[in-house]
Amino acid sequence: MHHRFATGAVCAAAILAVVLAPAAMAQDAPAYRMPPAPIAQILDTDPAPVPSISPDRATLALLGRSNLPSIAEVAEADLRLAGYRINPRNNGPANSRTAWLNSLTFQDVATGEQRVVALAEGQRFIAGGWSPDSRFMAFLADAPEGLELWVAEAATGQARRLTGPVINAAFNTALDWTPDSAAVLARLVPEGRGAAPNVTAAPTGPVIEETTGQAAPNRTYQDLLSNPGDERLFDHYFTSRLALVPVDGSPVRMVGDTGLIAGAAISPDGRHILQTRLKRPYSYNVPARLFPTEVIVTDLGGNLIHQAADLPLRDNVPTPFDSVAEGPRSVEWRADAPATLVWAEAQDGGDSRREAAVRDRVFIQAAPFDAPPRVLIDLNARYAGVDWGRDDLAMVSTRWFNTRHETRWLVDPSSPGQGRLLLERNYQDRYNDPGSPMTRPTPEGFRVMHMTPDGQGVFTTGAGATREGAFPFLGRMDLASGETERLWTSSQTHYETIAGLLDEDGRVLLTRRESLTEPPNLYVRDLDSAEPRAITAFPDPAPQLAGATRETIAYTRADGVQLSGTLYLPAGYDKDRDGPLPLLMWAYPAEFTDAAVAGQVVDTGNRFVRPGGSSHLFLLTQGYAILDNPSMPIVGVDGAEPNDTYVEQLVASAQAAVDAVVARGVADRDRIAVGGHSYGAFMTANLLAHSDLFRAGIARSGAYNRTLTPFGFQAEQRTYWEAPETYNVMSPFMHANRVNEPILLIHGADDSNSGTFPVQTERFYAALKGHGAVARYVVLPAEDHGYRARESVMHTLWEMTDWLNRYVRDAGPAAQGGR
Repeated sequence: MHHRFATGAVCAAAILAVVLAPAAMAQDAPAYRMPPAPIAQILDTDPAPVPSISPDRATLALLGRSNLPSIAEVAEADLRLAGYRINPRNNGPANSRTAWLNSLTFQDVATGEQRVVALAEGQRFIAGGWSPDSRFMAFLADAPEGLELWVAEAATGQARRLTGPVINAAFNTALDWTPDSAAVLARLVPEGRGAAPNVTAAPTGPVIEETTGQAAPNRTYQDLLSNPGDERLFDHYFTSRLALVPVDGSPVRMVGDTGLIAGAAISPDGRHILQTRLKRPYSYNVPARLFPTEVIVTDLGGNLIHQAADLPLRDNVPTPFDSVAEGPRSVEWRADAPATLVWAEAQDGGDSRREAAVRDRVFIQAAPFDAPPRVLIDLNARYAGVDWGRDDLAMVSTRWFNTRHETRWLVDPSSPGQGRLLLERNYQDRYNDPGSPMTRPTPEGFRVMHMTPDGQGVFTTGAGATREGAFPFLGRMDLASGETERLWTSSQTHYETIAGLLDEDGRVLLTRRESLTEPPNLYVRDLDSAEPRAITAFPDPAPQLAGATRETIAYTRADGVQLSGTLYLPAGYDKDRDGPLPLLMWAYPAEFTDAAVAGQVVDTGNRFVRPGGSSHLFLLTQGYAILDNPSMPIVGVDGAEPNDTYVEQLVASAQAAVDAVVARGVADRDRIAVGGHSYGAFMTANLLAHSDLFRAGIARSGAYNRTLTPFGFQAEQRTYWEAPETYNVMSPFMHANRVNEPILLIHGADDSNSGTFPVQTERFYAALKGHGAVARYVVLPAEDHGYRARESVMHTLWEMTDWLNRYVRDAGPAAQGGR
């Protein structure tokens, strides 16, 4: 079916840009370029605010977002230490990773009355969350010398500063409210810390690592510590001290000693703090989350009450995805008890390749922690979390990647040790997804399952995916049978997701509603009334694209696997009048264990889609047709490894997609390009190397040589030495001599994504150049895996448009027998 192009979701992250144009001789440094109209005008439109509902469901916080930052902001100096990137100026996350907010407005849900919080001109901040009593919202404000803790009062809109620029947000920006809402638990820069250590002095010796025979395989990590200077900087910037900061202006109360405090959470009874503290020895091979770690419980003064875990360096975790480190993991507070810890421990040594009847054992232990922990449940797959309900009810979930299998078990925490299987399913199966439990806040600020009034069920919500479209729903899951009854379902014309329940009985909903032509807004929906009530009125951010059309198309691969994609056509296009268009196919492969699940089609006709960031959908404004996200499933059936036939399946899927758009008369077989980001870039290079289906390609932030990720990549769990042929066949670098179509390569100079080091594109370009290929290599300074700076985003879209114009739209007939 055809739909007018309108809605919500396709958006690549935004970051920054500069070009390194490959040339045979020296040249002036290239400048950032601007894409053709109206792309820049659309990108410069302010984004809609982010809504956040208060725990009492009476007040909506509207958090205004900054638009694309300048390259100067993104390029502000950062440090890369132990898997983190931080801004040394404010001891917070690097600008390239921070989504700054710039306004805050409180709105009454019932009346619509708004109170705008008065912030200083140019003020930017990071949201820190509602207080449990819904009176305040905390946030971290950026100041010249650091991050300050502020609170804004919902009733008045007044904001006040609680600390100077002393917040340490190097590990993360999380804040934790006390259950009585009287204070915020924050991490502070140690008093008198002084200047950062000078690590520019001449080294005093070599950097030496040694292995003594124990296997320690690791996936490809970036931004690791690499020398003693990095260790000193890590100690300097990541060391903090906990403090309770009262909201009434009373003196700050320091908690315990300084340390590498990676996490801190107050118990529901407000009397204990669960702390995660890192310690030496550090590692140059794994990020900080795998450093030696103590998980402890202290009182509010910081005095040790209980040690929950003392974990060694975890640099020897097996690489398969279902493998984990030995020892306690996922230690957290039980949400519906005063002070009870819950955690999981592997019973198979953490190695998923071992045979074991029990994979994980889940424990609970209540304060004062002097009695041994009790077994909550034994699991035959990996623990994936628990939803707490009441004293006699909790829901424990498991997942097993190898089979894409999930289970949900009901347990009785008051009588632990046994569980009752509630449901099991393939978690990639969208058509039969029963939904997830809805939660409500407790008075202490924790979240528990929202039970139905009779106590025999739990409210659920899910995407409601069908072949005809996705229709989100409110359900009631019966706790005896596991069956879900639909209480309300989104209409055929609107895509309406549930943001929360506004009453205990599940009759009044807060929803996010959109349609093909209506941008997303928040509504209050009373199930006893006919029409919902709008409480926001965010406009269409890109009306220039309202005339484009969108259609979900379905087609079949040669081996019978069902495929689909979303076909976009420019505004005003008439097939009979205009004929076939140049087309860009933008995709991202995915692995499956079930061909039927891989072939599930979900129509998107009730969604509002507008591009943002460096989205390929902007090419619609330049007269291109776009086949967005055409299925590229790599299926391994009955235990077969999907990647052993990766190239064959990839080419077959691409062939089917090309045939489908050509058969519809909207695309010219000689003017089709392929592109993708990250694993989609890897796909693009492979398709150009192993087929002649496309006239040109665009590959952004990809990896092209899998021998540089030898301990696994994407969904591949085997190491290079276990499957060398698969690694080599899948690596387009190994087949650079076969790429005979023009390819545009773009990469962020500071890419921190695991496996996509910028050297991947650098060496692939060198291989292409050495074999006489037509290629262009663009490096975006200061950019991460996604592109964020305004200059970078604009330039990326200029590059993409110019490349496609030259090598697709304006190209002559293809050479006979290949391109």
